[in-house]
Order: sequence, then C-alpha cells, then structure tokens
Amino acid sequence: MNLAHSIGPIASLIAGILILIIPRLLNYIVAIYLIVIGLIGLFGTGSLRL
Repeated sequence: MNLAHSIGPIASLIAGILILIIPRLLNYIVAIYLIVIGLIGLFGTGSLRL
C-alpha cells in the first residue's frame, strides 16, 4: 500500500476539522502547506517515499 494515498486525505480531513473549530488556524495551515509543498518542489522527495 502506498502511504501517500492515505496521508493526503487524512491530513485534509484533520485540517478541515481544525479550521471549523478554530477559524484563526486557517492562515497557519495554509502557510505551512505552501511552505511544505514549495520545499518538496524545490528539493524533491529524494529517498523519502510518503
């Protein structure tokens, strides 16, 4: 089983629930997401297989 297929939806679900509970987290969640995606885009995943 590929772990990437299960982590994405779970992370999205948790983020959505947190945003509903605490709307102020939206800025932080979006910022962290963009930083992580940017770093993965720049450096690639290398040997990391999520």
